[in-house]
Amino acid sequence: MIKNYLKIALRNLWKNKGYAMINIVGLSVAFCISVFLFLTAYFVLSFDKFHADKDRIFKTYFFANEPQKARKAGSMPHPLTPALKAEFPEIEGAARILNGQYVVVYKGKYFDKDIKYTDADFLKIFSFPLLKGNAGSALSDLSNIVISRNMAESIFGKEDPLGKALQLGMDANKKQYIVTGVLADFPENSTIKYDAFIRVENAGGYQREKDQWDAHSHAVFVKLKPGIDKDAFEQKLRPFTKKYFAESFASLKKQGAKPDQKGDIFALRLMKLTDIHFDSDMSGGAPIGLVYALMAIGTFILLIASFNFINLNVARSFIRAREVGVRKSLGALKQQLFFQIWGEAGVICLAGFLVGMTLTILLLPTFNSTFQSKLNLDYIMQPGTILLVFSLFLFVALIAGGYPAWQMSRFNAVEVLKGKVSMKKPGLLRNSLIVAQFTLSSLLICCTIIAVQQVDHLKTQPLGFQKEEVISIPVGNKVDGQQALRRLRNQLKDDPSILSMTGSGVNLGIGADRSSSRSVLGFTFNDREVSTDWLHIDYDYLKTLNIKLLAGREFDPTYSTDSIGRVIITESMAKMIGEKDPVGKFFRTDTAGMKHQIIGLVPDFNLYSSKNEKKPITMYISPSGPISYIFVRVTPQSLGTSMEKLKKAWREVTPESEFTGSFVDENTNSWYREEERLSKVFSLASGVAIMLSCLGLFAVALIVIEQRTKEIGVRKVLGASISSLVLVLSKDFVKLVIVAIVIASPLAWFAMQAWLDNYPYRIEINPMIFVFVGLAAIVLAVGTVSFQSIKAALMNPVKSLKSE
Repeated sequence: MIKNYLKIALRNLWKNKGYAMINIVGLSVAFCISVFLFLTAYFVLSFDKFHADKDRIFKTYFFANEPQKARKAGSMPHPLTPALKAEFPEIEGAARILNGQYVVVYKGKYFDKDIKYTDADFLKIFSFPLLKGNAGSALSDLSNIVISRNMAESIFGKEDPLGKALQLGMDANKKQYIVTGVLADFPENSTIKYDAFIRVENAGGYQREKDQWDAHSHAVFVKLKPGIDKDAFEQKLRPFTKKYFAESFASLKKQGAKPDQKGDIFALRLMKLTDIHFDSDMSGGAPIGLVYALMAIGTFILLIASFNFINLNVARSFIRAREVGVRKSLGALKQQLFFQIWGEAGVICLAGFLVGMTLTILLLPTFNSTFQSKLNLDYIMQPGTILLVFSLFLFVALIAGGYPAWQMSRFNAVEVLKGKVSMKKPGLLRNSLIVAQFTLSSLLICCTIIAVQQVDHLKTQPLGFQKEEVISIPVGNKVDGQQALRRLRNQLKDDPSILSMTGSGVNLGIGADRSSSRSVLGFTFNDREVSTDWLHIDYDYLKTLNIKLLAGREFDPTYSTDSIGRVIITESMAKMIGEKDPVGKFFRTDTAGMKHQIIGLVPDFNLYSSKNEKKPITMYISPSGPISYIFVRVTPQSLGTSMEKLKKAWREVTPESEFTGSFVDENTNSWYREEERLSKVFSLASGVAIMLSCLGLFAVALIVIEQRTKEIGVRKVLGASISSLVLVLSKDFVKLVIVAIVIASPLAWFAMQAWLDNYPYRIEINPMIFVFVGLAAIVLAVGTVSFQSIKAALMNPVKSLKSE
């Protein structure tokens, strides 16, 4: 019986090759795109879930309910971790993690590596597999280093790394470490990324800050013992927080801060490990809204393809009605007819699924490069992924194929053979599905246009400095940044194409080294809680970036004291310390520290991204401060040759360091890669959605016109013109598209308003977008339907009248 069903199914599909191809093409494209989008969302949602005790691991953060708005900060002071372990037996382990980069030296070879500082408990808290060594003792000594497998292979090759000595740092800062463990490489879905770990006591400034509760510099992770409730433990942290952070409480109260819904003005709280990647204050990972958008878009595309499938099969059911009636009159049971017709749908679904999966594999590299994804074939072949993909196939096969089969199997044999089909309101279902298709398509198109406009707005938003004609050169770890800057200045001082040159510890945008760092300093000043970006710069910083002075002066090498306790601040920093005329004023960052005198005031500028509000910035100069990036302003006429010129000069002054310069305006564009990624996803999805909708509309129009062949012939005989026939056949479909636009426009408006509210600098949605999308959808629908309408209108009426 099954063999017979399959034979009939293949026969029918071959007989109606056009409809079969439309369905297979639509389903294969939908499967391919949906699998990509669902896998990307699944990958992002899996961040940090590979740790065995993920539900007991938390990151600490400070909550401050400031009068303006609530604020979260994940940077902790050094004495916090030992105090937590000493006072709370509920804590199974606690570890600090500080970022750092080092030059690693082994047998005269140099390697740039991401070496992080941590505590011995790190290996007990997290589930990164230790391939070699003992987790209990691998970080027990200050001279121990645990390296990743990738680092072991790149440095030692096939040698056993255990017990080998590595030198970290250069010149006076170098120190020797012994390899005591090899960790597996971190997975792509890990928030914590590393090349190696050493003890936190080796961090620069640790001895000075180990007892300072107001010097915040790193992240802290804690692992609670089994059975300890997070909310209950946070309640226990309240007396601890008031004990060690009394100044923060007093400062917030003086500012007029009120308790939040939990009753806290200031609190030390815990964030689940698996939530960190999606928190904008704690991580630079993907916003959770983007993940949900990917899942929604994947679902939309599958639904549109399914609607096409249902529409075509329901429409064709009228053509096959007599076949069903004859089979019923010959004794075919309802369930037999159902499985036979469903079998045909299953064959189409299977063909579409196989073609779609083949496209997925072939297009995987292109998808990864376009959307900066990390998917690979191994990931696709995981059990969870296979289950997800198979579930998508079953969903389409059961819903899209099963419903038309169920409807056709219910036809009344007698009425069908008399030419009457008993299916109730088939036009209502067909029209509803067409409206749903174009609603989803129009929704995606509107969202795409708004997302692209917002990205363009962010790119053109004034940053507070002139980003054009400036080249950023990462110094790297193999040379001293101060020395490299001096040498490069001397090398190019007589070049007329070089207008100015400076250095900084922080890059502007994301350059070729893909690295970014940030130093935030918190302190109390005049009973105010102050938090500022602490930015080390060199002379000519304002000149090179064309940042205008509002008051005071820039750093000047003729003033010997400028490198000792002199700072330039931004307007928002002046507001934070409560000074309208700050030039000449002094402040201290801690009670025992030096006084800092403000010598200049500049407008606010975006140091990290224009997606966020401009933060308070304090700039200082120090002979021993880090210069990680060199900025060079060139003349507009020399843009084409300046990069090669700098590359040549860099080889001469720092032959040991690779030149990886890039233009600052290109670097700042990298700030918006998540938004650009979202707009690309919307563009792809809206293009596929409108293509599938038009494909389905084309097929439905073909069937509807086929059913109205005699009506067309009668109208022509009675004198109807071709244009009037096209209008009659097209107007019903145009009405459906207009209804879809009316539904989609407010949905898109509300959805994108919610998305835009995340940005302090945002566009206002132009209502003309919806008018434009509506007209475009109508034109597409008319163009799709008119092709078949004109063809039918040109048909000889004699043939039309004979067709039935």
